[in-house]
Parts: sequence; C-alpha cells; structure tokens
Amino acid sequence: MTDQGERNLSSVPGLGAGPVMVIGGAEDKVRDKVILSRFAKFAGGEDGHVVVISTASSLGDQATEVYRALFTDLGIGTVTGVRPDDRDEADDPAMTAALRDATGVYLTGGNQSRLTQVVAGTKLGDALFLAHDRGAVLAGTSAGASAMASHMVAFGNAGPTPKNRMVQLSAGLGILSGLVIDQHFGERGRIGRLLALVAQSPSLLGIGIDEDTCAVVFSDQTLHVIGRGAVTIVDGAHVKTDAYRGKGYKPLMVSGAVLHSLPSGYWYDLRGRRLLAAEHALDDEREASE
Repeated sequence: MTDQGERNLSSVPGLGAGPVMVIGGAEDKVRDKVILSRFAKFAGGEDGHVVVISTASSLGDQATEVYRALFTDLGIGTVTGVRPDDRDEADDPAMTAALRDATGVYLTGGNQSRLTQVVAGTKLGDALFLAHDRGAVLAGTSAGASAMASHMVAFGNAGPTPKNRMVQLSAGLGILSGLVIDQHFGERGRIGRLLALVAQSPSLLGIGIDEDTCAVVFSDQTLHVIGRGAVTIVDGAHVKTDAYRGKGYKPLMVSGAVLHSLPSGYWYDLRGRRLLAAEHALDDEREASE
C-alpha cells in the first residue's frame, strides 16, 4: 500500500489516473464542506478548471449554477458547465472541448439512467475517460456516483431483506470497473437491494454510500472514506445463494457475503478486497476535517 503522499500524486495531471470521488448525495454545501473542499483541492484550487456536467438533473442550468458558485467560493479558478440533452449533443466536438484542459469533472445528481443514456459511448463519454487517464479528478454525487461504475442500479425498491426482482441492473459509464454503487444508502434503507445485486452478480463488489459521505478511489485501487456517514461494502466472492431460482418478489437466501461498514478515515483495498490501515483512521479523519 502506498502512503498518503504518493496517493496525492495521483491527482496531478500527467502523473497517472486521477482519483474518483463517489458521493452518496446531499453533500454538505453550507458548513465545513469537507467533501467539496477535498474535490477542489484535488482539482488544483485557483489553477484548476472544473467542468460540471448536469445532464442527470431535472433542474437544468440551475444545478450547474449552484455548483459553479460553490466551486468558485472554494477557490477554483475556472468553472465551466455543460449539459447535453441528447446523444447528438454529447457527440458535438464543442461539448467535449471543455474537458480538454479540465483538472476536475463533477457529475450532479438526478437520474442516473438519463445520464448514462445520453453520455455513455459518446465523444463526451470518451472525454471523461481521457480526463481521468491524464490525472483529472472525477466526482459524482447521488446519480452521478452510481453512473461512475461499470454496473449501476437502474431502479429498485428499498428494504432490509434481499428479494427477487427488487432491483434492476444496467450498464454505467464504466470509470470504475467491477463495482456497483448505490447512494443515499443508510437514509433510504437500501441494504436489501445491494445484497440482492451481489447475490445475482457475485463477481461485483457492492458499494453503498450514505449521504454527505464520499468514497475516494485512487489509481492503486484503494478506497478512502471521508464525510459524515459510512460506506458499506458487500463482497460476494464466496457467497451461497438461491438467487438463480428466484421467483416473483420473494426473499432470497444469501449466505457468506462479507460486509464492511467503514466510517470516515478508513481505507479499503478494492483489488485485494480487504481492510487497510484501520489504525490510522482517526488521524485521517482529523486531516479530512482540516
């Protein structure tokens, strides 16, 4: 495992893939702004250029302006907004030009299916991968977080018990591979559907993120938790289940899934599927709050 200083290098353009911040929604925009401040730091501060993509939001340009004001107040030098409404717009070279020198890209909340159906597989989608590869920080909140992964929740029902047909999976943008990410996790009682997803697709690592909480994924595939709540990780590598026999909307048998609940400051190795550096969690939390 690399140390914190080496991880910070992953946010510098030209020194490898940038960090990916997946946020559970309802991030603090008024008080300490721990998550948004960390994004602004990764994006380069006054030397940075952040592009806000608000396609998922039903609020239109209003969503863009909210984040433009926030990032400007946090010291970002340039903030640009783009909002393609269809795939033709997302394929427009003028739309992708904004990302060429971006040091950070922020995907707003809203409807993740709308976001992926407009952006995935277009020139704008390709530009996201290029920005990430050259070191820009990518962040998504709520729907924007779910869309970051290779697989995402298209829609589903809440509840503590995993059930057949309670959730439907679809393709995400694919920035983070081998994951499925759910948001507003604790607040909306979504543990059941994450267990159901992992039972049905045990090769995927299930990530559930509470509100005002962020999982920061670095290029070495380590994950760091910051924010007010917790990140729930469900590992189904050795799960036993009867999901393949599921009928109707009946409960599923799920046994042997490994569950981690990680509050702010904890680290997790996504590749090795194991907890890291638990003894430094309190020190990391103090740093995240500064």
